[in-house]
Amino acid sequence: MKTVAVIINPNAGNQKLKNEINTIEARLKDVFEEVTVYTTAKEGDGKKIIEKIYSKVDLIIGGGGDGTIFELVNALAPLDHRPTFAVLPGGTCNDFSRTIGMNQNPLVALEQIVQKQTKTVDVGKYNDYYFLNFWGIGLISKVAEEMDGGNKKLLGKMSYYINTSKVVFQNETFQLKITSEEMNYDGEAVMMVVGNGPFLGGMKSFFPHADIQNGKFDVLIIKLAKLQHFWTWLETQMQNDYPDNRNDEVIYFRTSKLHVESSPEQNIDSDGEVLTQTPSEITILPKHLNVVIGDEAFGTV
Repeated sequence: MKTVAVIINPNAGNQKLKNEINTIEARLKDVFEEVTVYTTAKEGDGKKIIEKIYSKVDLIIGGGGDGTIFELVNALAPLDHRPTFAVLPGGTCNDFSRTIGMNQNPLVALEQIVQKQTKTVDVGKYNDYYFLNFWGIGLISKVAEEMDGGNKKLLGKMSYYINTSKVVFQNETFQLKITSEEMNYDGEAVMMVVGNGPFLGGMKSFFPHADIQNGKFDVLIIKLAKLQHFWTWLETQMQNDYPDNRNDEVIYFRTSKLHVESSPEQNIDSDGEVLTQTPSEITILPKHLNVVIGDEAFGTV
């Protein structure tokens, strides 16, 4: 890797990357032959930059939060030629960066990047979009929709869990139909989550055992939002217990492809971005993206 492009969202999180741009550029120039730094001003800028430069660079470094990384990956994933990708975490939760072992201090993460250690990871695809962390409908999408921007900046990832505790009491069911090779379901639900990596909201919550290299999604369906079922699931996952399908209100399985329908249509939250609605065809693209990793074992930092 000789030629590097850095795409930074200076407004991500609490603007923690904004004052480090010169430091980041100088350090990269110590290691790489050619370094160009781009800053984004509005949504869509990152995608446009990648479309112009992807064929001319060996490495693209995305600096920002989960929203920034979502935009950049959605620009990279459809390409026939995909440069290696790296992440400088600069947002609130930084879920994908945690999955690939990046330190949450961006300057420490920078030192990890210059080591040039890489692995290939799976990417999820649904309809015309791509995701790295999760796809979800029901309660999980309501958390994203009702997230208050001011609270998110003030409280960080804790705001996600505060919002979760509020919406879980709403208990709004919908009719869910799932078709896959491993599991079919047709019945009521309050939430469905499809996980690619283990992190959601900055913590290993729903799927701590998820493997971003195994070519499989982890799928969770919660039929009824009794607080006991919801928090029991989270508690067992944080204790690294394996999912227990003996609970009649919870369905868990792994698959590489599934079709989802719902009535009424549900907003889809993908890596924190709510952009479209069901129905949805979800497939995994095995080892689709080469990424710079922070540690040999994913998610240890």
